[in-house]
Amino acid sequence: MSFGITKTIPAKRGQEAVDALYDGTLSEFEFHMAGKPSKLNVGDYVYTIYNDQLVGRLPIKELIFGAVNPDSGKPRTLIMVACPGERLEPPIPRKGHRGTRYYDGADWPN
Repeated sequence: MSFGITKTIPAKRGQEAVDALYDGTLSEFEFHMAGKPSKLNVGDYVYTIYNDQLVGRLPIKELIFGAVNPDSGKPRTLIMVACPGERLEPPIPRKGHRGTRYYDGADWPN
């Protein structure tokens, strides 16, 4: 199993935004999470969910602490991932959610 977090890609971003994470269009991407993660490390993964399906994962290459949410002013961590990531074919059903959740990678095929 490979530890990490799950992030839901909002439907309004569209399929093109999801595809860009896995098709070589991007070399890196920035996710964020509230506060300072206590369990997350470089080398872990961000697992992406889109339309209630686990579609892939991206390796974390850097955690940037000390950022501030521009709307609330609260601290957050920027999570830089390397692209392209590993895409699941076929995707695995998994309910989307707001925010960030730790995930042990149990559903990820070997």
